[in-house]
Amino acid sequence: QVQLVESGGGLVQAGGSLRLSCAASGRTFSSHMGWFRQAPGKEREFVAHISWSGGSTYYADSVKGRFTISRDNAKNTVYLQMSSLKPEDTAVYYCAAKLHSGGYSVYEYDYWGQGTQVTVSS
Repeated sequence: QVQLVESGGGLVQAGGSLRLSCAASGRTFSSHMGWFRQAPGKEREFVAHISWSGGSTYYADSVKGRFTISRDNAKNTVYLQMSSLKPEDTAVYYCAAKLHSGGYSVYEYDYWGQGTQVTVSS
């Protein structure tokens, strides 16, 4: 089992920055990690992924060049640095974990956090 707790969400103006954190506990070694988001009335969508070693990352086209995923395995924490935020980035952001490699759909991830709200005002 892996337990995930997100933090760092909030209200920010367009063009601003936020850093989300995801603290993991339980069976955290070798876990690949991802960030997803869900806006009201929309499906949950993939944002970013990082391999267990941190050596491989992957981003949705909509955030590429603006968001950066990273991890500190010594602290069992994954981060999502978000810059140049836009109103369309407003959503609940979820941290997710999986123990196998593969794709980046919501169905590929086994464990989820409770989410943290990010609101970007125009």
